[in-house]
Amino acid sequence: MDLQDAMRQPTAGPDAEPPRKPESQVPGFARRRAFGVVLLLTGAVGWAASAVLVLERLAMYRNPGHITSCDVNPWVSCGRVMGTWQSELFGFPNPIIGIVAFAIVLATAMAVLAGAELVRWYWLGLQAGVVLGAVLVAWLWSQALFEIYVLCLYCMVVWAAMVPLLVLLTVRNLVHGVIAAPQAVTAFAANWAGTIVAAIYVAIALSVLVRFFPAITGG
Repeated sequence: MDLQDAMRQPTAGPDAEPPRKPESQVPGFARRRAFGVVLLLTGAVGWAASAVLVLERLAMYRNPGHITSCDVNPWVSCGRVMGTWQSELFGFPNPIIGIVAFAIVLATAMAVLAGAELVRWYWLGLQAGVVLGAVLVAWLWSQALFEIYVLCLYCMVVWAAMVPLLVLLTVRNLVHGVIAAPQAVTAFAANWAGTIVAAIYVAIALSVLVRFFPAITGG
């Protein structure tokens, strides 16, 4: 092998993504174009909801009496949620985090759909960011249900976007070897990804229904 041949060899190392499996051997959503669409849809929905929340918060800064577009009743009110300390956990409105984070998801979607080969460390970084985002969303969900006792519709849209983003990204990284796991775990996750997403949606819906049942029924 001469120097030119050696330079043509792909670089191996911890930062290189493992060899990509043939498209026919991975779930449909984990294929390049399909997963790019997953990132695009979840990123767009999450970014749009975050942007609306930021605009509503700015309107409240200008006019403390502003009624937000999702102030439906005492139990469904973005305005009331924005008046709590939980809505500015880090000293600024939480949706600003969503605008930045979902913009990264959208940028990744564009790169994937354009055919870019992203290295392993990038996928791991995206995975870590999404997991942290999911932890924050789960905490905000618990606060809305058990402390504030008020729902924010646009916040719930962000919750809805985070569920498939977290589950499908994790399964995608398992299938393509970005996250090392036993074959049985990877196969289970790949076969049940859709069911896991649906189960989380059902669990969230039931938690809201049970917690707000007295308000819904007037009891």
